[in-house]
Amino acid sequence: MHNQASPLFQTIIDQVRSPGFAFVHGDDMRQLLASAGELTDWDSFVESWNQLEPDAYLAAKGRFRRRRHATFSATADGPVTPQPHQAHFQSLQYNVLQGDIQRWFAPVTDAIVGSITLHTILRFCQQLFGQVAPPAHRWHIEVHQFRIEATADTAGEPTPEGSHRDGVDHVLVLLVNRQNIASGTTTIHTPDGRQLGDFTLTHPLDAALIDDHSVYHGVTPVRPLTPNEPAFRDVLVVTFKGAATEST
Repeated sequence: MHNQASPLFQTIIDQVRSPGFAFVHGDDMRQLLASAGELTDWDSFVESWNQLEPDAYLAAKGRFRRRRHATFSATADGPVTPQPHQAHFQSLQYNVLQGDIQRWFAPVTDAIVGSITLHTILRFCQQLFGQVAPPAHRWHIEVHQFRIEATADTAGEPTPEGSHRDGVDHVLVLLVNRQNIASGTTTIHTPDGRQLGDFTLTHPLDAALIDDHSVYHGVTPVRPLTPNEPAFRDVLVVTFKGAATEST
């Protein structure tokens, strides 16, 4: 795989190992993804965020966002394979707002599950996280499509649970699109609350790569630049968890 010989790829590996995160500009991310596959259906991939469903669990807490969810499986160097639709679960240790419940979200559509772009992104993650982490017999992979919407009266909350860990091994946060919003700054913290860095995903393919064991992450609320016009932040979140480290 060409990525593994790339100085940029190695730099990101080093950063994810320590201090535990890397911010990658969209142009660099496009170059890295090109070594893992193609993005020939990127436009339809982006458009699919217009078809997300409301998160009913968050609505019960008085908040709003749209999302879809899918699960995949892979060995260290084998194909990434879709799995039957299943619930997303986090313990209260990792999600104080919605922990200890099975959350069933609308599934990612078949067209996106089978898309060239998504599989390129997942292969890149498989390459990168496979280099960072101890050898995993099998990866449990979850894919989340999120749209955070903001209005003149209500800020959008990309991370309503606050600064947090996801309870996995590694996380990719990839910006797909943003329209008419300000802020949405990603902050990275040590477990004791010390801030390690901050950056804003502003251009398509801007990305954050995170070692979930080492650091906490959060995103500041977003507000519309122009009131009464559509304002949203679309991101893809991919999590990798080694089967050997899975817990109940």
